Amino acid sequence: MDLFVIGDVHGCFYTYLKLLEHWNPKTEKLIQVGDLVDRGNFPHLTVRLSYEIQLTFKKQTVFLKGNHEQMMVDYLLGKDNKGQWEFNGGADTLNKFELAGVDPDKYLSWLKDLPLFWENRYVFISHAGISTYTLYPFSSLDPNGLLWNRKPLKNIQKLQVIGHTPRLDGKPEYDAQAKAWRIDTGAYGGICLTGLKLKNNGKFKETISIPTDSRDIQKR
Repeated sequence: MDLFVIGDVHGCFYTYLKLLEHWNPKTEKLIQVGDLVDRGNFPHLTVRLSYEIQLTFKKQTVFLKGNHEQMMVDYLLGKDNKGQWEFNGGADTLNKFELAGVDPDKYLSWLKDLPLFWENRYVFISHAGISTYTLYPFSSLDPNGLLWNRKPLKNIQKLQVIGHTPRLDGKPEYDAQAKAWRIDTGAYGGICLTGLKLKNNGKFKETISIPTDSRDIQKR
């Protein structure tokens, strides 16, 4: 199957819905790079929708863990002693779940078990990428690992696709030296949500960017 990779959603439910209209589950595997929650107005709906999509299309979908899912899981398991998640959007996310009458623990097992990456012979997809500086790329504690990295990416002889660091110009970026796509285009900041379409061998097909729906943006 071809690949349809979606960047950081961050609670932008209506924008997410519009982008999903461009997914063909008969011909494309959907891969979302993490950070479904926090920042936008509807984190409870983006989690619920993603969970239900995966139940319906088990073989055609992959949802990866982002650093915001990791912080949420740590909080729900009582491991967030410093209030990291609440400070980074979690307090509002909890409030949104509560107002909607949704218990976040319903999704805890699913969120906890989300994989850190997906790969085939040609493509490696993760939230923040394999850095040239990482010692333990697959550790959730490594600040330069797959969940947290902000450093330059390593050329791993596969195409890397990542989110995590917003492209504030709203344009997904291809880095030829690292052989990597960066597709977080700042949906929660009112810019856009991007999907990247690839052939199974990593050959570029197209990018689709949906301007953020005004309903998704938190009023400041």
